[in-house]
Amino acid sequence: MFSKILIANRGEIACRVIKTAKIMGIKTVAVYSDADREALHVSMADEAVHIGGSPASESYLLGDKIIAACKATGAEAVHPGYGFLSENAKFCEALEKAGITFIGPPPNAIEAMGDKITSKKLAKEANVSTVPGYMGLIEDTDEAVKISNEVGYPVMIKASAGGGGKGMRIAWNDEEAREGFERSKSEAASSFGDDRIFIEKFVTDPRHIEIQVLADKHGNCIYLGERECSIQRRNQKVIEEAPSPFLDEETRKKMGEQSVALAKAVGYASAGTVEFIVDGDKNFYFLEMNTRLQVEHPVTELITGIDLVEQMLRVAAGEKLSIAQDEVTLNGWAIESRLYAEDPYRNFLPSIGRLTTYRPPSEFESEDLVVRNDTGVFDGGEISTFYDPMIAKLCTWAPDRATAISAMSDALDAFEVEGIGHNIPFLSAVMEQDRFKEGRLTTGYIAEEFPDGFNGVELGNAAKKNIAGLAAYIGFHSQHRGFAEADTLDLSIKDVARSVMIGDERFDFDVLEEAVIWRDREDDFEMLMRVETDWGPGETLIRARVGDDHIVAQVTRKATGFRVRYRGADMNVQVFEPHVADLMVHMPVKMPPDMSKFLLCPMPGQVVRLEVAEGDEVQEGQPLAIVEAMKMENVLRAEKKAVVSKIAADVGAILAVDEVIMEFEDQ
Repeated sequence: MFSKILIANRGEIACRVIKTAKIMGIKTVAVYSDADREALHVSMADEAVHIGGSPASESYLLGDKIIAACKATGAEAVHPGYGFLSENAKFCEALEKAGITFIGPPPNAIEAMGDKITSKKLAKEANVSTVPGYMGLIEDTDEAVKISNEVGYPVMIKASAGGGGKGMRIAWNDEEAREGFERSKSEAASSFGDDRIFIEKFVTDPRHIEIQVLADKHGNCIYLGERECSIQRRNQKVIEEAPSPFLDEETRKKMGEQSVALAKAVGYASAGTVEFIVDGDKNFYFLEMNTRLQVEHPVTELITGIDLVEQMLRVAAGEKLSIAQDEVTLNGWAIESRLYAEDPYRNFLPSIGRLTTYRPPSEFESEDLVVRNDTGVFDGGEISTFYDPMIAKLCTWAPDRATAISAMSDALDAFEVEGIGHNIPFLSAVMEQDRFKEGRLTTGYIAEEFPDGFNGVELGNAAKKNIAGLAAYIGFHSQHRGFAEADTLDLSIKDVARSVMIGDERFDFDVLEEAVIWRDREDDFEMLMRVETDWGPGETLIRARVGDDHIVAQVTRKATGFRVRYRGADMNVQVFEPHVADLMVHMPVKMPPDMSKFLLCPMPGQVVRLEVAEGDEVQEGQPLAIVEAMKMENVLRAEKKAVVSKIAADVGAILAVDEVIMEFEDQ
């Protein structure tokens, strides 16, 4: 076994590899860029080496600097994590030439499977079910449109060297095929240095299900069940689970055996993932093979008890697999939620800045519940524009799917993040949806369930009443404690009236020492709601039982009440004395300013292209500008017919959120 390894990556995956290496008694070396000088993985490793500037092209993508760091520190092997150089065959060959072990598959397997065109052909030869499409190289836009028509819309336009949702577009007609080809080609060139594109049939209403394989250098290969990865946004996975709520044992076995056959066909050795799309009749088609550790690997670890990083290290060191196929058992259910630095209220556009608060839920492990949080950030750290916007991977495990979902809901409610936009409210909303709980998933889930984007969560009546009762209770007791400390309140007061406003809804309560009585003013009905909590004023997280319901919520004190975040809802909960609440209906509402005559930058990013000029007449839906943020190109379109009166930002300009790109005047 190795005595020292170098992790050629950053963020949560670097931290993840370091954790297992420490358990195995292996010393670790971190590498870092200018932007990551204070990063968590740097402090966790035994040693750290600076390798260049903040952009990945000046640091994490420079194989020669990685090799130099290995030689300088005496690292015997390199774990690449995912992304960056993890699927770069030339980097593997350079390591081999330098006498350094690559903790991953051999270069020929990476090369064969990393090229999506070649991998499709090899899969077909290995009798793996494949999707119809055109596997040759496509030279230009006109040829892309012609091929799309021959394959038949809808089609998937993909970068041959792509991954992580980049260089990928779905086209339903000629116009979308043209734009999709251009954008995919551009993204592929900037992200992978390879702009080759291929086109295949897009299977409607598909599930994205992948098989985890594990192979050694002695010809042994097994599969470790599947992961359901259907909930995606812009082809980027958001929520994963294992096993899939859709597969039966027979289909699982067929998919697993075909995955093993493909791995053996290319001489695979290490952990890898074979991805499939699966239709409603359980027909499955090979999508691609990821020759690396997947982002979502923790859910497989949780249901199998197998540490995939440990296995990768052992295989790279030449050991035989110690696990046979018939020894692999799937136990319970695991769910992973990817926490991203993005604003769900702005169509999930990237958000950067400092984490003024970062308090994840406590990690926990017992016989019937596990809470795990893989992260690479810390309280006070910064989310940079240079890298992927992932904050953390929050995982829960339980004996059954319903309990795992419930545990995830509680864990998300307890996850405190401030300073940047994040997608926790959206993740919480999905956990509460009946369709998700029933397991009726497709890759179109987000588009179908949130056709107008995510606009927040409206709690049901029962949940809202519980939050109102809790606010009445803690509001009064906070005030009671303040007066008590000032010795100005008669402590014999045991019953006081409070009115709670959530939006336009009003709830009236009598607050007791350990309960509240909800009073229905219209029906002259009252209900006792007992409250149990050890919350104290100043605390931002509250765990309470209100009636029969367990509540985990984030509470921030405001002038007239609290900001409460619970199950994806973000509410301004005001607590008044009843006579004050009576007057609130007369308060004027301030309207936001009209910004419809401006194109604002929706995220921090760089203007890479302007599609119009001053004086141009534009139509609704017409592309106006392209802004690149966190390695993704975003097309900004006209919302209505107008004339461009002023261009306020040049190509190359780096803009903040809501900075003006151009102005319009009505025609």
